[in-house]
Amino acid sequence: MPVPAEEPGGLHVLRLCSVFEPEAASIDERAARFDPIGGMQNHTAALSRCLDAQGVTQTVLTARLGAGCGTGALGRRGTVRRVGVRTSRLRQLWGLAALPYVIGARRPVDLVHAHQGEDVATLVLALVAHAVHRCPLVVTLHCSVRHTVTGRSPRSWLLRVVGGAVERLALRRADAVLVLVPRTAELLEKDGLSPGRVHVLPSGFEPALFTGPHHDAFPDLGRPRIGYVGRLAESKRPDLLVEAFGRMREVAVLVVVGDGPLRAEVRAAVQRSPARERITMRGFLPHADIPQVLASLDVLALPSVYEEMGSVLVEAMASGLPVVASRVGGIPAVVQDGETGLLVRPRDVTALAAALDELVADPGRRERMCRAARRRATGYSWPDLARRVASVYGDVLRAEEPARP
Repeated sequence: MPVPAEEPGGLHVLRLCSVFEPEAASIDERAARFDPIGGMQNHTAALSRCLDAQGVTQTVLTARLGAGCGTGALGRRGTVRRVGVRTSRLRQLWGLAALPYVIGARRPVDLVHAHQGEDVATLVLALVAHAVHRCPLVVTLHCSVRHTVTGRSPRSWLLRVVGGAVERLALRRADAVLVLVPRTAELLEKDGLSPGRVHVLPSGFEPALFTGPHHDAFPDLGRPRIGYVGRLAESKRPDLLVEAFGRMREVAVLVVVGDGPLRAEVRAAVQRSPARERITMRGFLPHADIPQVLASLDVLALPSVYEEMGSVLVEAMASGLPVVASRVGGIPAVVQDGETGLLVRPRDVTALAAALDELVADPGRRERMCRAARRRATGYSWPDLARRVASVYGDVLRAEEPARP
């Protein structure tokens, strides 16, 4: 893919993110298990595309993971550079491969924007870039390892303790911190961050993907259909959804769309289920296919045990789809319990099954939630959200002007 020539003048943003939307041609079954597509990948890609359309030049520096190394084009003005090795283990080491590109950027960097998931190496790179280029730093917290990550595994403990310390340092150095939901903003402010530096800017949906008719993605399956769409990962516990589906009184169909490290556990849960004949696993699908998938469901389920926001919830709202989700993290800020969906306690399989039964048994209630969800989705359009991000850029650059050489 040719690299576009950089345009003189204008704003140049160095975007740092451990994951980014891969090229469609690079995705195969093995790559899908590296989590190449999830909420953070879709967020960073959609934001970058919208900012490119608004005239912002961007250099995206990201890990290779499911894609090939090298540099490719991003819209009219931008580039995406993928570095490192293709491995799902020791993913933090992508930062070592990225470091020379952070230090040796060829053109002036006006602003660094780091996207923090669970790979805290991104924040270390951001601090280096902030110091080397002497420019403002903006951080988006897609997952606060200090406040959101749960679990008792050694990895979870290290993320909270070591990663949490790195996160706290980086956020204190940042000129602006973007969070997805108000709950995270409140936690950061209690942690000592000035409220004026924290901005709530959620993930959104791209309207062009959700307009127009969609044909049935599952014409061979019956109704009503319950769907799970997303990474098969420990934080989201799709295996609990499979177990809950097997306990339902109402008869329905379950469709699991996605792939990831929990794939074997989910397949084992399906094989154990008394309702396994009504469960279909469709594997990974490109994000462009997801609007069609959501339009073909009757209920979306997201049984996460921790979640900063859950961007698929916004896309479900844009599709007019009622949701059953865990009352955890930032999900209650997105799903209005009793209006656009139902919320249950995390890990409570019995409550999850009962909520699914409640919606499956009441088509009229599902239809009312459908209308409410579409109304609520209007506040999550990516072009509008990108303009708000650009406004934050403008504010921190203006505040920095007297201090810059």
